[in-house]
Amino acid sequence: MGTRYFGRAKEAHANPYMGFTSFQHFTDGALYSDVVVRPENHMCETERFECWPIPEDAAQDGREQGFYPEAKIAYFRVLWKEFEPVRGQYNYDLIQKLVDAAKEKGQTITFRLIAHSTRARDDVPDWLKQLIPCPERPEGKRVKDSPTDPLFLKLFGKAIEKLAERFDGEPAFHTVDICLPGAWGEGHRLELYSDEDLRELIDTFLFSFRHTNLVAQIGLPWLVNYANGVRPVGWRGDGCGEPHHMRERYPRLFSQLDGEIWKKAPVSFESYWWLSEWLRQGWDVDDIIEQTLAWHVSAFNAKSVAIPCELREKVAYWLSRMGYHYTPLCFTCPDAARPGCEIACALTIENTGVAPLYEKLPLTLRLVGKKTFAFDTGIEPITLLPGTSEKRFSLTLPEDVPCGSYGVQIGIEGVSFASDAPAFGDFREVGSIDVTA
Repeated sequence: MGTRYFGRAKEAHANPYMGFTSFQHFTDGALYSDVVVRPENHMCETERFECWPIPEDAAQDGREQGFYPEAKIAYFRVLWKEFEPVRGQYNYDLIQKLVDAAKEKGQTITFRLIAHSTRARDDVPDWLKQLIPCPERPEGKRVKDSPTDPLFLKLFGKAIEKLAERFDGEPAFHTVDICLPGAWGEGHRLELYSDEDLRELIDTFLFSFRHTNLVAQIGLPWLVNYANGVRPVGWRGDGCGEPHHMRERYPRLFSQLDGEIWKKAPVSFESYWWLSEWLRQGWDVDDIIEQTLAWHVSAFNAKSVAIPCELREKVAYWLSRMGYHYTPLCFTCPDAARPGCEIACALTIENTGVAPLYEKLPLTLRLVGKKTFAFDTGIEPITLLPGTSEKRFSLTLPEDVPCGSYGVQIGIEGVSFASDAPAFGDFREVGSIDVTA
């Protein structure tokens, strides 16, 4: 038997399904200009960026003001009225353009269809206002309320069903946010809705998007628990960074969750304001980072507002721990084997991140020599939790494998290992084996 040992190294590229997200555009797009939050401003300073497509005259000079890390996730929020401008008529092309662009950019989409924001420009569809009473949204005020007529949730649920008919199972349309009543779908005055109606809304997402990942708002823990009683559903926390959220609100909500959901589905956060404002407010950026890591964050939406260059090292550290980071430390396999024989292998792999890879992607072993042979090791990435895992597996060589020397490589297609083992694309060579007659 031969055993080889390896150490850590920086990944060759940003890995999918984790890290910072680009917001309302793609990773190489413009950055939104920094905005100073003023107490007298009762509107949200980035309301113009909250719904896609954004206004053409929105200030986007962020590349001159700071930086933003490469993002493998593109986060988009689209208004109900943009998707269903006329009752029963659905603008699939609007969203298909996002899907096509995501494929071109090598990103996946996290998507939220929202009923409305806080202002009249981004309100519910006009046709809905002809059917039921809807809150007024006067200029200069933030009105988060959704309509309370039961028909509101039923018709919005119908739009969700039609969205899923077209995009459920589309690989680039990777994750859908479960939207709740209230501005941006984040949950507001939920006590005005019956538990039965809220469960019915959750069911619409669960049973319409059967082949698409779902993420639920943490604001109503019992609904997160309800969803996870059906299938693994991740959760997301809005307002990350704000001291009250970090010290009181989040811990109180987390204590109401059933079990360690992060082991089954991902955790994501969205920034309260943006990182440059964190500095102006005097918030402890290091503490915020460590808190999110302790809560097993996989993805973070900083709203694509330019990040001050002075935070570059802190963000790099954050990304080095966020999500999954796999390093094969030790691999053992026989020095030689014959065609048709079974060979036993042992792999020690370390995850220096705070979460696993949740996708059902095979961890593959390749024998590379006169020909290349690939084998599914049967190791599921979701089982590679933070820390060190020891995995044993066996494979049977084909009867027709040519004799000769073969390099043994392991990898997950599309995922870069944080390893100093010799690289062959996304695969790392961890051993060798002689096939003899």
